[in-house]
Amino acid sequence: MSEAVNGPPEPDRLMEVRLDPLGIVRLTWSPGLQITDTLARRAMELVDLTNTDRERPLLVDMTGTAALTRGARMTFTRRCSASRIALLGRSPVDRVIANFALGVSSTPVPTRFFTSELAAVAWLRHGDPA
Repeated sequence: MSEAVNGPPEPDRLMEVRLDPLGIVRLTWSPGLQITDTLARRAMELVDLTNTDRERPLLVDMTGTAALTRGARMTFTRRCSASRIALLGRSPVDRVIANFALGVSSTPVPTRFFTSELAAVAWLRHGDPA
C-alpha cells in the first residue's frame, strides 16, 4: 500500500507500506524527507491497516532521511501493531537520527538499528540474545 501525502512543496510519494512474503511489514520513507508528526501518524495508521487485527514485525527503511521532528519522535513512542521494529539505514546520518530517536524516547516494542537488511530481517524473524 503506497501513500501519497500532499504537502508543500510536492505531492510525491513520501512513504510506502507493504507486507512482504515473509510476513514482515515494510515501511519505506522517501530519501531526503523530514518526518513530521503528521507523516509519522499516517505511517502508523498504514501499518495498522496492513496488519489488520494482528501484530507483525516492522522493517523501517529510513535510508537518507533528512530529519525526524520532535513530534514524530513522540508519535513513534505510541504503540501500534508492530511486534518489533528494525530501523534500517546506511549512512552515519541515518545512524545518528536513529540513535537520537531511540535514546530520547522509550519504544513500546523491541527496536534496533541496522545497516544490513539481512541482519535486520533475521532479527525481526528470530530475535537474538543481544
